[in-house]
Amino acid sequence: MLKEKVNQLNQKVQSLDTIGALRFLTTEFQEKIVFTTSFGYEDQVITDFIFRNNLPIQVVTLDTGRMFKETYKVFSQTLDVYKKPIQVYYPLGEAIENMMSAKGPFSFYDSVENRQECCHIRKVEPLNRALKGVECWITGIRAEQSPNRQGMTYFELDEPRQIIKFNPLLHWTFDQVKQYTKDNHIPYNVLHDQGFVSIGCEPCTRAIQPGEDFRAGRWWWENNSKKECGLHTH
Repeated sequence: MLKEKVNQLNQKVQSLDTIGALRFLTTEFQEKIVFTTSFGYEDQVITDFIFRNNLPIQVVTLDTGRMFKETYKVFSQTLDVYKKPIQVYYPLGEAIENMMSAKGPFSFYDSVENRQECCHIRKVEPLNRALKGVECWITGIRAEQSPNRQGMTYFELDEPRQIIKFNPLLHWTFDQVKQYTKDNHIPYNVLHDQGFVSIGCEPCTRAIQPGEDFRAGRWWWENNSKKECGLHTH
């Protein structure tokens, strides 16, 4: 049934622009719609669409406890500019305490399994709480970001969570995102100016070199072409 809904939604938004699609979703899903932001370029564009147009979409963020200070700064600037609330979800304290006590602060460097455990505790579990009771999850995913996102559509079914995902910037280029941010004077993470394309936790993110893949800056010590944290199944 949800797969049919996804197909129907993909048909309906073909004739709508990004703001029109977001506005349509607010009537389709009422209050059961959430946008998750990590304050990167893409997410700041979507936040601008939502806040500037006073759309009734809850904006949430996951604070992993390992964020860059520059990320907190753009978080604060976003609150100052739009005067709208952003709901914060933290990892469960006991889970963090147990992991750190057993394995120390940098266990994620030791194995993919340890890294995935850290990602699950700090990101996936808080996200699952944020999405509880939600029917539509808006994300900043773009097809250009990684090879395994090339075949995606605007609406996708997140099978494990049985929730519909909407990727409004799916076919935007990185340059388009940057230009929109500049033209509309949107606060952005200054790490982008230092070669950071994808910005996550401080120990696990680095700048990329010219010609490197968009995801090369995430978990750079891993030899894996499909490096994901578990938030997205694509």
